[in-house]
Amino acid sequence: MANPIQWANALSTCPSLESAIAQVVDRLQKSLTATPDLGLVFISSAYASEYSRLMPLLRERLSVPVLIGCGGSGIIGMNSQGEAQEIEGEPALSVSLAHLPDSKVHAFHIPGDGLPDLDSPPNAWVDLIDVSPQEEPHFILLADPFSGVNDLLQGLDFAYPGSIKVGGLTSAGAMGVQSALFCNYKLYREGVVGVALSGNIILEAIVAQGCRPIGQTYQVMACERNIVLELAAQESIEETSREIESRRPLEVLRDLIQNLSETDRQLAQHSLFVGVARDEFKQKLGHGDFLIRNLLGVDPRVGAIAIGDRLRPGQRIQFHLRDARTSEEDLELLLHGYQKEENHPTEAAGALMFSCLGRGEGLYGKPDFDSQLFRRYLNNIQLSGFFCSGEIGPVGNSTFLHGYTSVFGICRAKS
Repeated sequence: MANPIQWANALSTCPSLESAIAQVVDRLQKSLTATPDLGLVFISSAYASEYSRLMPLLRERLSVPVLIGCGGSGIIGMNSQGEAQEIEGEPALSVSLAHLPDSKVHAFHIPGDGLPDLDSPPNAWVDLIDVSPQEEPHFILLADPFSGVNDLLQGLDFAYPGSIKVGGLTSAGAMGVQSALFCNYKLYREGVVGVALSGNIILEAIVAQGCRPIGQTYQVMACERNIVLELAAQESIEETSREIESRRPLEVLRDLIQNLSETDRQLAQHSLFVGVARDEFKQKLGHGDFLIRNLLGVDPRVGAIAIGDRLRPGQRIQFHLRDARTSEEDLELLLHGYQKEENHPTEAAGALMFSCLGRGEGLYGKPDFDSQLFRRYLNNIQLSGFFCSGEIGPVGNSTFLHGYTSVFGICRAKS
């Protein structure tokens, strides 16, 4: 079914901010034939000294009622040849305009110290956003790295269960560069800006964490916060006739690494992660069922390991490896599965890409990899975004802040 949404993006790499704005606005005015309801702006930190000039200059050339955006060390958009391009470390401006008929678009800014307590009721979060849960909104969120975004994600999941939330943390190409967040033509240096989308619009998410599992699935038998003290193989727990044998995590890890190929043993020296299962009731865990977290360290004295997340006894984990080939296969598998889904009511209209600074050319050895792979599967939609200091996207029924991940938010009309 044809999509009533119109979505256009333009990318400029002009070193002059005025010329970049003129270039993208000219292309957008030629591409979009309807009145825009939403604008999304991503600007390279190469323009950091001119962040304060962006909104006044855009306002002179654009008339869009709701606009959000941020700065990033790398910017993603559609070049003049209609190809997706990732510009890393160089001047770049990416602007998207969307015509969203029969939809409600509500932008907001939340100061860094403006979050309710996590013990607050859902109404506290609803009052913060000023959008009713009955509207079933979806969210695009952009935040500075010190905004306490994890608390925000928990609060929004609490108040708006079932809503998709995607986005990222601002990034800079050099130390000392201030964050830049934009909301309705105003510049903010801290907090969170976002937009809630409701009505005749769907936001779907693809979260590519870029890892592959190795070894068995284990159940956490004992832990303290993020320290894992004892593990038991999941298959031994399922076989109730067998006595459950708990082992020190470091012993498990040493045995696992010894049984890897030489290539994977080398990879494990610097690219070993821990996947935490998010669905406690799913019997058979597969691709996309784990939240990937950093392996922070080991304690040889007690055989414990520390990971970058809190755990509790009974949760299941599996060790994972990450490299360029795995990241490619992971994203391609997710895109292939998305393309084969049969429940899409309309064609996709536009998409956003929030990719980790650790991906891009530094991971793949060549530019534009994730964006071009995405367009290979969804080649008829506009794509924009930026390289983040942390990526926001769902795993299972909850929203998390990720690392080394590419999160895609895909917009389409409900009908």
